[in-house]
Amino acid sequence: MTKGILIAGAILGFLAVILGAFGAHALKNAIDAEAVKTFETGVKYQMYHALLLLFVGSTTFLSEGTKNTLMYLVILGVVLFSGSIYGLATNSLTSFDFKKIGFITPIGGTLLIVSWGILIYKFVRLKI
Repeated sequence: MTKGILIAGAILGFLAVILGAFGAHALKNAIDAEAVKTFETGVKYQMYHALLLLFVGSTTFLSEGTKNTLMYLVILGVVLFSGSIYGLATNSLTSFDFKKIGFITPIGGTLLIVSWGILIYKFVRLKI
């Protein structure tokens, strides 16, 4: 499963770069500056967590079970948190009102926080 975690981290990072470029170039003239800034927040958090998955997949300090748990929490957290931010930032460009599902943003954020909390807990318990 370590290979899957590394691949997931690389995909999240790859998509973050693409979405960042899209936000900086294509969206710059399509939405207001505040919405672009909001979109960039989603990109930043996606990239931070892509890097986290690359670390998690590479470390030998965590069990496979912990690595898998972290991977699922991070992926779901990024989809809900960053994904909803992308939708909210580009809300004016679509016929769907992303404000109706804006409640999922803090759920995604909570999953990301929980993943970091698990990482802290596991590192505190290390016997090295």
